[in-house]
Amino acid sequence: MQEILTAICDPTRRAALSILWDGTEHCVCELMARLDATQSRMSRHMKVLREAGLVLDRRDAQWVRYRRNPELSPEFTAVVDAVLAAEDASQRKVA
Repeated sequence: MQEILTAICDPTRRAALSILWDGTEHCVCELMARLDATQSRMSRHMKVLREAGLVLDRRDAQWVRYRRNPELSPEFTAVVDAVLAAEDASQRKVA
C-alpha cells in the first residue's frame, strides 16, 4: 500500500494516471505533450507508476506505450479511483 500511496502523491503522476485510467493505451510522447513534461521527466514518473504496479508498459519502436494495469487488485483500484475523483472535484472548485 505504501508504494501505491507514494506513487500517487505526485501531481504529474496523478495527471498521468487520470489519462490512463480509462483503460486506453497512450504513448509516452502523448503524455509528455498533454502534461508539458520532458521525456526524461515523464519516463521517471512512469517508472514509479510501473514499479508500484499501477500501469503496464510495452515498447513500440522508439516509444513506450502505457496503460492501466487491468490486474490491479480491486482494493487498490478503489484507492486510485477515490484519489482521482477527489483531484477532479478539487480542480472543479478552483475553476
